[in-house]
Amino acid sequence: MRVYTIFKKELKSYFASPIAYIVLFVFSVLSGIFFFIYLQGFVESQFDPRFQFFRERLNLNEFVIRPYFGTISVVLLLMIPIITMRLIAEERKNHTAELLFTSPLKVVHVVFGKFLASFCLFCFMLVFPLIYIVFLGIYGNPDIGPVLSGYLGLLLIGASFISVGLFSSSLTDNQIVAAVFSFGILLFFWIIGASSDPESSVLGYISIINHLDGFTKGVIELKDVVYYVSFTTFGLLLTYAALDSERWR
Repeated sequence: MRVYTIFKKELKSYFASPIAYIVLFVFSVLSGIFFFIYLQGFVESQFDPRFQFFRERLNLNEFVIRPYFGTISVVLLLMIPIITMRLIAEERKNHTAELLFTSPLKVVHVVFGKFLASFCLFCFMLVFPLIYIVFLGIYGNPDIGPVLSGYLGLLLIGASFISVGLFSSSLTDNQIVAAVFSFGILLFFWIIGASSDPESSVLGYISIINHLDGFTKGVIELKDVVYYVSFTTFGLLLTYAALDSERWR
């Protein structure tokens, strides 16, 4: 019940300010543009003589949906720090953090409530790509399996991004600093394994983007799910530790 109180307060504050509307608008426009680019490329390849011997192997999942999900994950890398930067930094700036930490609410309630509010807004964001995929399903014949697993992958990687953003916001009272710090951490985990084999190297396993590839192919592996769940849990634990240490100070 206490988690729900924080969740409801944070979700209302999103839509009481321009942040949610701006993020949703920009994300919907960008996702629509990239979807059109990939779909246009697929349609043009059907009439390109260079692809005449490979035409039977051209399919919507490989040439539209899979790269589209990959691009969406890059857009989220930029957008999620914006929706998480205010979560705790704003409390400090408005001098309401002291009231929050001295209330009967436990730190764990605050962390989970704020995380769930951001995750809920993130789920609203993913409605727009779903509309485009439904449109594709009406006029085409994509394999539904990789679509569902790809969405699961986006949900998991989004939760990981949010946990990092929440932790970054717990370290400062400046929202811009929180957003930049969050983006820096995510970018580090994004590129750390870019030049490594994800199957045989430690750096490849640590890289946050390598684990999304299987989901976009329609393959759900336990190691990928465990990675994202562990990453999210660790981010939330760091946030809890940062807030709890401040509460006792």
